[in-house]
Amino acid sequence: MTEVLVIGGGPAGAAAAILLARGRARVTLVEREAAAREKVCGEFLGPDAAALLDGLGLSLPALGALPIEGARLAAGRHEAGWRLPFGAWSLPRAVLDEALLALAIESGAKVLRGAAVSTAWRDGADWCARLSGGDLLRGGALVLATGKHELRGHARPKLGGAVGLKLPLQLAAPLPEAVMLLPFRGGYAGLQPRPGGGANLCAALQRVEAADSRALLARVSAGSARAAELLRGAEPLLPRPMAVAGVPYGFRHRDGPSPDPGLYRVGDQFAVVPSLAGDGVAMALAGGEEAARAILAGRPAPACHAALDHRLDRPMRWAGLLARGLDRAPGALALAARLSPALARLAAAQTRMPGFSAA
Repeated sequence: MTEVLVIGGGPAGAAAAILLARGRARVTLVEREAAAREKVCGEFLGPDAAALLDGLGLSLPALGALPIEGARLAAGRHEAGWRLPFGAWSLPRAVLDEALLALAIESGAKVLRGAAVSTAWRDGADWCARLSGGDLLRGGALVLATGKHELRGHARPKLGGAVGLKLPLQLAAPLPEAVMLLPFRGGYAGLQPRPGGGANLCAALQRVEAADSRALLARVSAGSARAAELLRGAEPLLPRPMAVAGVPYGFRHRDGPSPDPGLYRVGDQFAVVPSLAGDGVAMALAGGEEAARAILAGRPAPACHAALDHRLDRPMRWAGLLARGLDRAPGALALAARLSPALARLAAAQTRMPGFSAA
């Protein structure tokens, strides 16, 4: 019998599997995709993500990550730029996810790829997980790391949510080594350079009015002169953006009155930070780490969740505050950042987990 089942092979699930296996637990990780691929993710990695990856034995420079040195916010006629108060990087999720899963296997975890879990349930002292092909897995603990996908019977509360889009681009002119924050009517976008050239355009929208790539470029370009300049002549690398609906930005898991002590929620199944913060991968890694430590120490899931909630509290609160400001008064936010770059740097630092905000 497997001691621990991990459902989901993104950063949260892979980090949990790596640390569990290194702690001599028997662990099986189930990942629905047969090979790592693009995800609806801005691919920004701050100092907290870098430190957590270093702790696992992965170096961002060695993986080919591109350094990100600054940020700019352009809203209407207002624009501000500032140097980040920490080191940051851009790395495709396909590269990161593949490296993490390879490390999980190297660490001794059993990894099943191209296998989907259709449902999971408690059977006495064990957790059972049924694969879509019919096979049954059993374990004493279950780490739920399915990201934005819900597992039947264990879905997050229905909270509505935004539409997340991602569109890889070839730009007419190269971007500086900075992330561009570009609000527009009905949402905001981030534009970030990719290693090897090109850029990611990721957007959070209240609703999708037109789903093709050219329509998205036009909508973002209308938000400011800077956005129009950056996207002029851009060539989409996909006919339609990748999309995920119902993203509950700001969601934080809360245990009910009788939580299962063996069900550990991590990654987006525990908390979904507003995407403008760029701390989602770091939070996923931290969740996987927290769950592994709890399981190895014999601490139940509610204690793990309480510790993780405390760890994520500051970046979640600051990211929520900034998201509301960007939604209601993006021009005022850009003006404030232009008048006080130090304030912008402080806000960037506060959206990192405590202990990782310094350069």
